Amino acid sequence: MEKTWLITGVSSGLGRLLAEKALLRGDRVVGASRSAEALPDLRARYPERLRILAMDLKDQKSVRAALDRAFAVSARIDIVVSNAGYGLLGAAEEAGDVQVRDIIDTNLIGSITLIQAALPHLRSQGGGRIQQVSSEGGQIAYPAFSLYHATKWGIEGFVESVAQEVAPFGIEFTLVEPGPARTGFGSSLVRTRPLAAYEGTPADQIREALRGSWVIKGDPDRMTDAMIRLADQDGPLPKRLVLGAEAYAGIRKALGGRIEELDRQKDIAVAADFTDEELARP
Repeated sequence: MEKTWLITGVSSGLGRLLAEKALLRGDRVVGASRSAEALPDLRARYPERLRILAMDLKDQKSVRAALDRAFAVSARIDIVVSNAGYGLLGAAEEAGDVQVRDIIDTNLIGSITLIQAALPHLRSQGGGRIQQVSSEGGQIAYPAFSLYHATKWGIEGFVESVAQEVAPFGIEFTLVEPGPARTGFGSSLVRTRPLAAYEGTPADQIREALRGSWVIKGDPDRMTDAMIRLADQDGPLPKRLVLGAEAYAGIRKALGGRIEELDRQKDIAVAADFTDEELARP
């Protein structure tokens, strides 16, 4: 059955691939990009089934207006894919104030605003699905990506909570967590100005690895295939969709380590409560 998608960050990377595949199989796509002139080739090929809306994630009014327009031009939107965002590479100490504000405004506040703006429309149409593109970096952390991780861990907590709030309305969420993939993500990284003090440190080693020695195994084509299958899946959706062997291994290791550390602190945690005897006193 034909579906209608709303996809942000549609001009490149996973967003463009996802739009191409949705259109190829006969679906409709409302794409959001900084420019309404994005994807001229696809607009020419699918003039009746593709519409591009201008949206600036750093401008909350722009996000809300774009969402209102998207639902106004579509009888129904079945899947909202919140995909737009970018990475900031560098040690936390190196990041300037503007760099900090920009990535939080885009990746975190922009994504939050997008979801807030979509919810009343999804409620009024009786439900829908939201795929929030996060990252393996929403559950694990690398040095030199602290601000990027702050946005991804932040949006994951937001989605975990909101998903419970809107479940009664038939609105379902999945956090999509790709590992490193052969998209333009690396080439579009914003970079801090390196400080000499960090030479040879883990942050610097990550910088060096990204200059050429890091073999990226993630296939964007296979990742977007998994996102399409998720949109077609019946029944309860997974809270998280992990994509890539490195992402799976890294997240599993991180979760195991956190559980082990938590278990070692059980006695300390329990001892921080009032005892049953204390609670029973009048």
